[in-house]
Amino acid sequence: MIQMFHVTKAYPGDPPVLTDINVNIDKAEFVFLTGPSGAGKSTLLKLMFLAERPSNGQILIAGRNIARVRESSIPFLRRNIGVVFQDFKLLPTRTVAENVGFTLDVIGVPRDEVRERSVKMLRRVGLEHKADVSPMKLSGGEQQRVSLCRALVNDPAILLADEPTGNLDPALTVEMMDLLTDVNARGTTVIVATHDASLIERYQRRTLRLEGGAVVADEKGAKAAALMKNDQ
Repeated sequence: MIQMFHVTKAYPGDPPVLTDINVNIDKAEFVFLTGPSGAGKSTLLKLMFLAERPSNGQILIAGRNIARVRESSIPFLRRNIGVVFQDFKLLPTRTVAENVGFTLDVIGVPRDEVRERSVKMLRRVGLEHKADVSPMKLSGGEQQRVSLCRALVNDPAILLADEPTGNLDPALTVEMMDLLTDVNARGTTVIVATHDASLIERYQRRTLRLEGGAVVADEKGAKAAALMKNDQ
């Protein structure tokens, strides 16, 4: 589903953020992405949904080299990629339900269906009663759940999540992760960047560890969590 060959990302005048990344993630795989702050996790996710372009190397998604995609084709490709941003990126001038349904609006789904699918997603995370309020009136944890609903409402083939549980209490963290694993079980490829070693140990999934812009380990479960002890 996602393949990276010798991918490097650098900005003028700065050391490379990512260096010689070679990764293969299969369809319907669930992968954690971890490492200390500044290791390149967020940049790697940005490359996957074309918010950034690699300086060198190739990135293939479903067999297509996205490094060569024209700017005009990027919105079409992103329809199959859901993204949960670390800073939510919710629109303050739209209601919670309108934020969730924004992607559906863009691709021309009928308004009644947009509303129905948006409220259904909000129901899954316990926020149906907040559908018509401003996202600015929600707590950080509630905004995070709305962000996840927006990413999932279009049933994407790939879900990228940057610290999706960072603003949640332990109980909601488990609920959020269970939702992600449920989505994965239905066939969505899920990639989660996280600093939380307990999640990696609890869910026993493949974990890619970045340090200094390079992949230094590809482990699973308790062994992967143990490698994170110096990040805490």
